Amino acid sequence: MKIGVPKEIKPQENRIGLTPESAKILTSNGHQVLIENNGGFEAGFYNEQYKEAGAKIIEKAEDIFNEADIIVKVKEPLSNEVKMIRENQIVFTYLHLAAAKELTAGLIKSKSVCIAYETVTDDNGRLPLLAPMSAVAGRMSIQAGAHSLEKNQKGRGLLLGGAPGVEPANVVILGGGVVGENAALIATGMKAKVHILDKSEKRLTELKKIFGDKIIPRPSDKTNLNELVSKCDLLIGGVLIPGAEAPKLVTKEMIKNMKRGSVIVDVAIDQGGCVETSKPTTHAEPTYIVDDVVHYCVANMPGGVPRTSTLALNKAILPFLSKLADEGYEKALKEDKNFLAGLNICKGNVTYKAVADVLGHKYISPNELL
Repeated sequence: MKIGVPKEIKPQENRIGLTPESAKILTSNGHQVLIENNGGFEAGFYNEQYKEAGAKIIEKAEDIFNEADIIVKVKEPLSNEVKMIRENQIVFTYLHLAAAKELTAGLIKSKSVCIAYETVTDDNGRLPLLAPMSAVAGRMSIQAGAHSLEKNQKGRGLLLGGAPGVEPANVVILGGGVVGENAALIATGMKAKVHILDKSEKRLTELKKIFGDKIIPRPSDKTNLNELVSKCDLLIGGVLIPGAEAPKLVTKEMIKNMKRGSVIVDVAIDQGGCVETSKPTTHAEPTYIVDDVVHYCVANMPGGVPRTSTLALNKAILPFLSKLADEGYEKALKEDKNFLAGLNICKGNVTYKAVADVLGHKYISPNELL
């Protein structure tokens, strides 16, 4: 098959769909890999490396979309990319459709086959293609939050870990999943006081085993969220419902009760955000202020560390991409129910229930469709 990798065009997005090492594995298996000119440059992957891996460098994205059987990206296609997607073409990338009405409509119209990284599952119900970027975003959330707490960033003027004789900052992490665990890893390492809120007692027990007394686990059904939020200095939104819009756990009223200069980092912004006052921002202008609270809502946080992110993502996606290229999407998806869970749109039909429900489209079971 022909596998096309266009350069990412979302603002400040410097990741690329495939590394030269991944390209080499695919070309060694008889597939043709098309890389847009300098597509990996900002992540430290160069044209010559791709050529040595057997890939072909293509000057224009249009030619990649015209030629490729499979389009491999990192972020969702933007409007001018959607126009280039062909009928029956396979699009394999992060899509986050529950928070993207226009994109969903465009992909339905294209009659393409759209497989979303973020809804592919494993036998334990986890999300193996989302996990590496969630880990990166979770770790970055504390870096971003610590920076935003500085006075010149309009924060409270607090050092996250405090100082000798000075109390550390209060960090509240909503959600104990991959984002929450990785945020806690960095926050506890920086000596902050860390609260983790989750609805699963089992998950909180697991986190307590990992971090010991460095965290304060809090069951969501037994916690006064309003009070907890009002006392925190840094709030991390790491809540996820696979493929669906994030629940708005933190209301506008709660924001009004927060300390002046406190910071929110809403990692769930890709799925609409879990804070009522959240709206997507970019790496160029990452923050804004509502009721004296700094909001950091960058929708592609891992794009800020493109080399690390691209390497981590490729380790996860390559086995699935190889299967797609070797077997075609019908056989690859039919034989693997976990991979099938990634099918969001297929030939004009919405095949992921959470997306269909939130956007008001008719849902067609992927099993039925295939």
